[in-house]
Amino acid sequence: MRLTQGTFSYLPDLTDEEIRAQIQYCLDHDWPVSIEYTDDPHPRNIYWEMWGLPMFDLKDAAEVMEEIKACRNAFPNYYIRVNGYDRTLGRQTIALSFLVNRPENEPGFHVERMEYTDRQIKYTLRAYATDKPAGQRYS
Repeated sequence: MRLTQGTFSYLPDLTDEEIRAQIQYCLDHDWPVSIEYTDDPHPRNIYWEMWGLPMFDLKDAAEVMEEIKACRNAFPNYYIRVNGYDRTLGRQTIALSFLVNRPENEPGFHVERMEYTDRQIKYTLRAYATDKPAGQRYS
């Protein structure tokens, strides 16, 4: 199972040089960058933990890469993503979001099918990772 969330998710994992180039693209377009991490990658879980504050005043991707490295060292078995915010319209809009780290083993999701009256069928997704408590999901 390979989680596909954000830009580039159907491509092979980006190298650090490719990540740095994408971050520099964000900074060149005046998009502040933030780093987030989670061990619950459910598609509707949009509230990932923030690694520090968004980096509003940076102009060099090397500084962001240092923060990514620190986050990877602290959470090697978590999903880590980078977001670039386009604030030109006066609101926070994610212009670019992509994964920069994923656990070695991605257990996937369980699809639960429920049948209702009038032949209605509804589906629910549950991450297998959430079978374990937070902090122990990918250890």
